[in-house]
Amino acid sequence: MKKLPSTNVFAILFMVIFGIIFVFLFSRLMYIQASGEVDGVDLNKWAEKQRTASYTLDAERGRILDRTGMVLADNRPSYRVYAVLDEDYSKNSEDPLHVKDPVKTANKLAPVLGMEANKIAEVIQNGQERDAFQVEFGSSGEDLTEEKKEEIEKLDLPGIYLQEGQKRYYPNDRFASHVIGFTQQEEDKLKGILGIEKSMNSQLTGKDGYISYQQDQYANKLLNPNEILKQPQDGSNVYLTLDQKIQTFLEDTMSDIYEQYNPEQMMAVVMNPETGEVLAMANRPSFNPNTRENIDNWYNDIVSYPFAPGSTMKIFTVAAAMDAGVYNGNETFQSGVYNFMDGAKPVRDHNWGKGWGTITYDEGIRRSSNVAVSKLVWEKLGTEKFLEYLKRFDFHQKTGIDLSGEETGQITYKWPSDKVRTAFGQSTTLTPIQLMKGATAVANDGKMMKPYVISKVKDADDNKTIKETKPQVVDEPIKAETAKKVRDLLGTVISSEDGTGQEYQLDDYSVAGKTGTAQLPDPENGGFLTGRENYIFSFLGMAPKEDPELMMYVAVKQPELENTEAGSEPVSYIFKSVMEKSLHYLNISPDKTTKGLSVDSIELADYKGQSVEAVKRSLSEQSVQTEVIGDGDKVKATLPQAGNKILPESTVMLLTDGDAVIPDLTGWSLREVLKYASVYDLKVEHIGNGYVVHQSVNPGAHVKKGSYLSIKLEPPNGSDNEESGTEEREDAETENREEADESG
Repeated sequence: MKKLPSTNVFAILFMVIFGIIFVFLFSRLMYIQASGEVDGVDLNKWAEKQRTASYTLDAERGRILDRTGMVLADNRPSYRVYAVLDEDYSKNSEDPLHVKDPVKTANKLAPVLGMEANKIAEVIQNGQERDAFQVEFGSSGEDLTEEKKEEIEKLDLPGIYLQEGQKRYYPNDRFASHVIGFTQQEEDKLKGILGIEKSMNSQLTGKDGYISYQQDQYANKLLNPNEILKQPQDGSNVYLTLDQKIQTFLEDTMSDIYEQYNPEQMMAVVMNPETGEVLAMANRPSFNPNTRENIDNWYNDIVSYPFAPGSTMKIFTVAAAMDAGVYNGNETFQSGVYNFMDGAKPVRDHNWGKGWGTITYDEGIRRSSNVAVSKLVWEKLGTEKFLEYLKRFDFHQKTGIDLSGEETGQITYKWPSDKVRTAFGQSTTLTPIQLMKGATAVANDGKMMKPYVISKVKDADDNKTIKETKPQVVDEPIKAETAKKVRDLLGTVISSEDGTGQEYQLDDYSVAGKTGTAQLPDPENGGFLTGRENYIFSFLGMAPKEDPELMMYVAVKQPELENTEAGSEPVSYIFKSVMEKSLHYLNISPDKTTKGLSVDSIELADYKGQSVEAVKRSLSEQSVQTEVIGDGDKVKATLPQAGNKILPESTVMLLTDGDAVIPDLTGWSLREVLKYASVYDLKVEHIGNGYVVHQSVNPGAHVKKGSYLSIKLEPPNGSDNEESGTEEREDAETENREEADESG
């Protein structure tokens, strides 16, 4: 049959089109083969990526520790439970890998998660209806402990799986919570939100590692997988200046007072005035960083709450007058009321302006006379010179402490009344840490120290110190002789019969300090709140007076007082309890006998390298007992260490240069054990708080350098319930009125 012309035309056209397509595809294939690219994508790299499995290796967040190595913030594994619902997940498996029986699964899982079985079943069934691959169980299925994880694994439930994560853990709960802070999970990472966790977040956060290798289409590792492993770099460990023992003294005492007096607010800080190290810091209300429930106060009030300090300010007014050479303690003045300027509101003493007649300036300071310090500023020192001293004490700026959220007070110095009232702690505002920084100059012979909380930062892998904070003298606002005169005068505030701080006396140590009662503004009616409880009652003190080893500030706002109680009672209880215990814990030699009389202490000489027998004779001549530790002939070190002051009849341990011989450590403090261990390079592991009750190595045993020594510590019986005791006043009502009306 003859073909139609149109058929030939279509056949030719089809062959031409097919030929063009073939040429295009062949050219494209040849190009891809030659270049190895498609649309700019390198096929070799793409194929390698498809064959490569990569997994992140999580870095561990660094720990926060106290000065002795006690862990304050750590990590622990946390688990999240989830249920796989997709049936395809069980393909090619003899056993089911997905949830087959929602009801049975829910009934077994419910007791472990603390959920109702019908709620669990509902979550699973709703997921099945939505064709979800997997479901989770809300907060009940998160943050599971190792124990919960093991319970779930024992159930052997098909389709129920656990994913491991990291949770921040604070072993001491409310311990220094505003200082340490806390973290929260953000994009599978722990991020600091408050306190040291926030300010040191970059150092605490490590760098994740990873592992990658090549696999086949069935996810099996190839024989030559080209494996690459980058180890994670854990976050650095941050050591604080806080002392776990002193912080515990403070926390326990403040909790007792908070429960008993239900104050609106409490603040307390303990410092080493010679270095600026903060040894303890606490606020109330507080919170548990593990749960972060009911946080009533997000601020660390020690550094973030400026207020008119009241009569604690008189410390610096007197220091300025003494340093400028215009203070004569034997000079007299008329107390009661001081009309310093026509038309200005007069200054009144805190006993309703009655005063105490004509008295000396020294007595005026002991009695906390507002008139005394006002006359010093207005008539003797001059307001401009006083302002100069205020700035010398850095009251016009932040302290620079290494804590987030620091605020600064304000020197109010516009009107003459502002200038005069600043002398006794009104008008001008300061934070507690500003007061403490300024007071280091008084305690430390004129040298003002910068306060700090972060002691050092160490690498988590090799334990090398990355950064270490050194004590820093920021200024010398007063002379050394001035500082001693101020301490002597402040000592009479505590020890004299006419002193306002008699109830702050310690049993074994002399104290120099000043009380304060700060007025509170009335936000509704203007002016100040009235009523015997509507004040911030405070005290700033240091001990021992001659050479202060510790300095402490305590403030209690609006405590609920009985009719017979003064506002100073909760403050004095905290100060006395914490200071007495802390000084003994630090092995500071008492400078008072049981009757309160001063005794001569002995400064322990450096006996290193001398013969044991010679040192024993030397100390015996000074009425000091000795105990020899070890079997060497030469003294390697002493406990207490050289330079410490000791009392006659006390005992000094002589550590010899032979092998370490473990003594009976029962009753030793952790500090004493660590000092002993450092001499012989022993590694100490400890659990608990307080004093040694058990040791891993028997007394008398010889151990080699670098050996481990484990100890268990427990607090002494009844130590947490020690009564501080307060002196009764003859006229409680008058005392309450005086304190309530006192400007500080």
